[in-house]
Amino acid sequence: MSGDLRMALVGQPNCGKSTVFNMLTGARQYVANYPGVTVDVKKGKFRVGEKTVEVVDLPGTYSLTSYSAEEMVTRDYVLNEAPDLVLNVADTSNLKRSLYLTFQLLEMGAPLIVNLNMTDVAEGHGLLVDGRALAAELGVPVVETVANRNRGDEAVRKAISEGGRRSSSFRVDYGSLEPFLEKAEKSLRALFPGKSYPWRWIAVKLFEEDEAVRRTIVDAGEPGLALLEEVDALATSFEMAEGADSRSHIGLARHTCATALEQRVSRRTRPSGKTWTDRIDAVAVNRFLGPLLLLGIIYALYELSIVQGYKLTEYLVPWLNRLRIAIEGTLPPSGFLEEPLLREFTLDLVTAVNSMLIYVPIFLVLFAAIAVLEDVGYMPRMAFILDRLFRRFGLHGQSTLPLILGGVFVGGCAVPGVMATRVIADERDRLATILVVPLMNCLAKVPLYTLLLGIYFADTAGAMMVFISTITLIAALGVAKVLTLTVLRNRPSSPFVMEMPPYHLPTLRGIVIRSLERTWLFLRKIATVIVVVAAGVFVLTHYPSPSPEVLQGLAVRADEAKATFRAAVAETPFAASLADDESLDRYLNLQESLRQFRMLGTAKATIDERLTAEAPDVAPLVIGSDPAVKTLDRAFRTLRGTRLELQRELSSERLNASVLGRMGQVMEPLTRPAGFTWKVNVALLSSLAAKESSVATLGVLYRPQGDDANKTLGERMQEQERGFTPLHALALMVFMAFYPPCIATILMVKVESRRWKWALLALGYPILLGFACAALVFTGGSALGLSGTRAALVFYGVLLFVTFLLGLIPGRAPETEKTSKHIASVAEKATFPR
Repeated sequence: MSGDLRMALVGQPNCGKSTVFNMLTGARQYVANYPGVTVDVKKGKFRVGEKTVEVVDLPGTYSLTSYSAEEMVTRDYVLNEAPDLVLNVADTSNLKRSLYLTFQLLEMGAPLIVNLNMTDVAEGHGLLVDGRALAAELGVPVVETVANRNRGDEAVRKAISEGGRRSSSFRVDYGSLEPFLEKAEKSLRALFPGKSYPWRWIAVKLFEEDEAVRRTIVDAGEPGLALLEEVDALATSFEMAEGADSRSHIGLARHTCATALEQRVSRRTRPSGKTWTDRIDAVAVNRFLGPLLLLGIIYALYELSIVQGYKLTEYLVPWLNRLRIAIEGTLPPSGFLEEPLLREFTLDLVTAVNSMLIYVPIFLVLFAAIAVLEDVGYMPRMAFILDRLFRRFGLHGQSTLPLILGGVFVGGCAVPGVMATRVIADERDRLATILVVPLMNCLAKVPLYTLLLGIYFADTAGAMMVFISTITLIAALGVAKVLTLTVLRNRPSSPFVMEMPPYHLPTLRGIVIRSLERTWLFLRKIATVIVVVAAGVFVLTHYPSPSPEVLQGLAVRADEAKATFRAAVAETPFAASLADDESLDRYLNLQESLRQFRMLGTAKATIDERLTAEAPDVAPLVIGSDPAVKTLDRAFRTLRGTRLELQRELSSERLNASVLGRMGQVMEPLTRPAGFTWKVNVALLSSLAAKESSVATLGVLYRPQGDDANKTLGERMQEQERGFTPLHALALMVFMAFYPPCIATILMVKVESRRWKWALLALGYPILLGFACAALVFTGGSALGLSGTRAALVFYGVLLFVTFLLGLIPGRAPETEKTSKHIASVAEKATFPR
């Protein structure tokens, strides 16, 4: 073989395929979305001698039918993209199961190399597989690896350089079905004369009633329809003769062949008995101990990634501040009252980006912890434990991870939660999970919870956090059940296949690679969104401008403050240097630079050097040794306080006059049943872009007045909103708990569901649900004379009761036929090789 190669990596779930991919490609890999379906494939490159091999890590799949998007993607790539090689990764410790997929690849005529991976696990179970004997049986190259230890790397590369075997004499014996297959093959060759398709594989698929293959036959016109009628008649004849349908017969024949082949090429060194996996599973999936262990693991995951991971942000914050200061230094200087538009806009964008980057340590730890659970083999067990409960409400055992990422416990993020739903093959359950993940408590909601709990529920803050954490999950179960009974009732559903792989020890290299890969994917997908949203919020909170009278009044007060300052420093030798506004502005900005450098812990010598370079004529007024500098500093502190107050007032007036501010005031009569004031409405509107904006916006709205400049936002809210009670706060927290997802999540819902209608539904129904619940809490609690805590207990009981009743409603059975039709419709039309 000469030139570059394209290789497909194919294997069943939990066979170590991704580990083989990492072994071959290292860091030279990236994730791509496969056209037409919401399934990602990984691509990478590596060198074999003089050749460059592009390898595509296809989704793990048990077979090559058309039940799921993963199966269709793998089958479509092998058939239509015609890779030079197909590396079939097989779990040596479960060879019989792995051969089921290998047989189908052989029937497709793929240029195959079989990779017996995890041979160490097989040996640990007392099973030795003879690779040479298997190669002789199958008629294709066979190599052995322990990929997580990089054993067998050279053998794989050598086999790749020599090429795979496209034709093989091996055939699965389908027994009494063989004559019927031969007749179908003959008819297929007559229908497509001159073509060289894998006729036997196509014939088998027709007898398996594969919808995608049948669709292609239908596209051949009347002859194709006649062929399908012939195959249906043959299948009926077979069923009448054998007493079994052809699909079941084919599956049994493959199973029988795999069992016999495994016995011929393997031997046991000791009798099979209970393994460590069996012993651990006796506890891990125990009916009573399993859920308790699951709760402990989820808590540990939350504690490690959110609590401990958040502590790591302390090391990142100074660097982000340095980045902001560095960018700030390149922008036009700030005026006394207003900042230049370019400066203000750029700093808003930088702040928005930094608000995303600050969570990078959390995501690195979170994704690393998840990678450990995946490598160990606990994820399928987690799904198994919760599947029975989730199924009752229209969800799926594999919904567990997306809900955890979204924030089952306070502190998740809906973006990776929605991304994680792609592992759910069942389309109905996947869509239901996508639509309820945004109900979870993302980390961005925490600041508002913390603010309100500290003001109104200081004595019961812990219990109230448990209340907030659990009502979202309870509501999500109820919402999922309603969705599957209504808008998702006709969505296709596929059989749920659950496998319990043996436990493995994870490798540090694999954990680090996956953690970095997933974090980078997250940042790459939302970075642009954050910038666009920040720009939109900037415009909506700045235009139209306040009235000229308001601006003139602030300008007069600014001139008065400057005059007071100049009078205070008139007797100092620096008075002449600050006589004009331009010099005064430069002095004030230099003082702000001094504060920033001191906050970053910059050395005094470095500060002096930088400030002198920034403004050599004004720097002596800030860092000079003249005794008059102290007088100047005292006057500056008074002027700075006045300046900050005027800037806050300008920001508040600008917000009141802006589009966003006016919307909040217009909405106040509508939101009164939930107890929301116009200021709360503005905060909620601003947090549509990012939930963190709610507290920042409240800080602007409840600006310092008079002597409360040093008071906290909570203290200012209590003083300025004397009619705001714990019941108001409870309603606001309930609404925030169900608040619609941020723009980044909405776009991710669209990406994963591939339909704007689902994204709009994810935006709309939480608003209605949240407002209805908030109105029930506030209006109902007010009518009954309940305190905030008692209203929380009553609401909790009502929500739990309603969800329990919904769980009693029977769901719909899976509809595999509809599933295959749907998946076929989104796959490429041509199922045969082009």
